[in-house]
Amino acid sequence: MFDNLLNLARGMGVTFGTMFKKPVTVSYPEVKRPVADRFRGRHVLKRYDNGLERCIGCSLCSAACPADAILVVPAENRDEERYSPGERYAAVYEINMLRCIFCGFCEEACPTDAIVLEHIYELAAYDRREMLYTKAMLIVPPAPGTPETPQDTRGKDIPFRMGGMDYFKTPLEVTRAAPTGQAAPAPADSTSIAASTDAVAAAASAASRGGPVEGAGA
Repeated sequence: MFDNLLNLARGMGVTFGTMFKKPVTVSYPEVKRPVADRFRGRHVLKRYDNGLERCIGCSLCSAACPADAILVVPAENRDEERYSPGERYAAVYEINMLRCIFCGFCEEACPTDAIVLEHIYELAAYDRREMLYTKAMLIVPPAPGTPETPQDTRGKDIPFRMGGMDYFKTPLEVTRAAPTGQAAPAPADSTSIAASTDAVAAAASAASRGGPVEGAGA
């Protein structure tokens, strides 16, 4: 009897001792605890500043996914009905959240930074079909004042930079700095390049027929 009362007193002592301490619980969902900066939550599909979608339908995210949770069906863009700056866009983009392991491989594989794992962690659902996130659920809305996709881009210049290269501009001329005291070599013109290409092709053709190669040493 005495032992039972002693155990009850110890338990009540812990209860009364914590009554005057600051609670560590959070009243969710009224209060949401902030997550770490590197937290990987639900995926979102990003846009450019002009409202065009970043996703170009390359399916690299689907190929990199170890859980086979991403489905991408590409389609061709047209100037009168353009979704992304590239040649293609994602007509269908689906992620099965029941398969996803939130590894971030899709984010690393994307060449246009289209798919990003944000800090959204509220993914509960009552039906398995609700865990299949479609493109309409993943794409972020355009910024205020920018048009929705598809856009009519006929006669417009579309800025699209990926990997430091502008795919809608002429390539920049790259020159190499000459050593000190020497003049920079003159760039080869198109005539000399075409002549050298023809010479290489003729030599390869002669070698394939077993004949002598002009200019080859004895």
